[in-house]
Amino acid sequence: MPDAEAKKTDKTEDKSKTDDSKKEEPMTPLQEVKHNVSLIDRAVLTLEPRFIHRVLRTLTSLRKKVDDSIIRTAIEEIYPKDHPAKKPLVSWLPEPTMDVDTAARLSITISLQEPTPESEVYLRLLILYNLLSSPSTYEKALELAQTTVEKIQNLNRRSMDPIAAKVWYAVERAYELGANLADARPLFLAAQRTAALRHDNETQASLINCLLRNYVYYNLYDQADKLFSKTTFPTSAGNPQLARYHYYLGRIKAVQLNYSEAHSNLQQALRRAPPPKTAPGFYQAVHKFFILVELLMGDIPERSLFRHPVLEKALSAYFEIVKAVRSGSLSQFQTTLSKHSAQFEADRTYTLIVRLRQNVIKTGIRRLSLSYSRISLRDICVKLHLDSEEDAEYIVGKAIRDGVIEGRIVHEKGWMECGSQKSGYGPEVSEMFGRRVTFCLDLHNQSIKAMRYPLNAHRKELAAAEGARERERELAKEIQEGDLDEDDIGGDF
Repeated sequence: MPDAEAKKTDKTEDKSKTDDSKKEEPMTPLQEVKHNVSLIDRAVLTLEPRFIHRVLRTLTSLRKKVDDSIIRTAIEEIYPKDHPAKKPLVSWLPEPTMDVDTAARLSITISLQEPTPESEVYLRLLILYNLLSSPSTYEKALELAQTTVEKIQNLNRRSMDPIAAKVWYAVERAYELGANLADARPLFLAAQRTAALRHDNETQASLINCLLRNYVYYNLYDQADKLFSKTTFPTSAGNPQLARYHYYLGRIKAVQLNYSEAHSNLQQALRRAPPPKTAPGFYQAVHKFFILVELLMGDIPERSLFRHPVLEKALSAYFEIVKAVRSGSLSQFQTTLSKHSAQFEADRTYTLIVRLRQNVIKTGIRRLSLSYSRISLRDICVKLHLDSEEDAEYIVGKAIRDGVIEGRIVHEKGWMECGSQKSGYGPEVSEMFGRRVTFCLDLHNQSIKAMRYPLNAHRKELAAAEGARERERELAKEIQEGDLDEDDIGGDF
């Protein structure tokens, strides 16, 4: 019996080892492409869109691993030799070498089932992303994008909607890299109207984001705001689309001086964004605007944010801006702005950073008001590096009116008298202390009353009085009946 049990355990261990070895073997990019095509065909035949969504979730990682030879081999193995869709697909790929061609011919397998049009569009999407990876093939990618859009519109299949949403993003990228993004705007507007009429939420969300990116790219913030007010973003869209939508809204609201809404939109974009290692570029772009909006609102971002491994290098210039705003040094702010102006213009944050000049000046004036009881406007110009005393007087007056500092400007003598700092004593402090003492005494009195007069004590007194009345009635009844005499009751009675 022990030997049999030992053999059984050995067999189970061998089976588990073989199962683990099978699970650990990852699929090659070619096998993954073929597997995805089979899943798409299965989704179309069984009317189960979850298989297409499973394929699209792997698109970001797969497009980085495939190249021309892998896509060509996949097309050769998926399609029969004389299939009408095979030649147009292969025509978008560069001419292969002899080794790749012979290897592809040897690995051709005629499929028993004809691939669906959704599979063809998926392969076109892989080819499009592959063409967008090199600047020399941008024009060819734009031609492929236009023909793919025409094919999708001609087919008009609802099972193709999830893949079409990804295709529209690739089309927008092809127009942008080809420096023809303005030409794509009528195409996107027409497609967005069609998607709204068909209730195609995924395509509609993708196209709204493409239009917002188009308007923001050309600084057409008024048109972007009109698009936001006239359209309703689908609530059933995925988190990546929602993250992009909130990111563009945050940028629009920040330019329109609506910093509170911009801050909340950028927060939503960060919450719904993919992990930092999955999409580091988007994570960095959102944080650049998020930091500037916080500074414009008067807050200072946390220092730990600039130590994040994904953000540390990308936010080094913005960290210097934060230090200049916090210290109130206008010279340091101007030096940092001129030093990293090229990066700020590339990030499209230069206009927002220029607005921080007033915040830096306000911070410097607040520090001066805490250090001096009286300071001349000329000294303020020298310390804050302002142009003239008139500018200093205007800025100080605005800071006093906004409540940033307490004081007044003596125009005849040319100085600013700062409000005296409140000490620990005075009429205001004694009044506040008196209110607190009164509150504590009232609380003490109420506690004593609650202890002295317990809750519902009057009910016990009523019950006792009712019992006394009942005893008096019984006693009077007995006297009337003659059971008791007056001498038996007592003299007082």
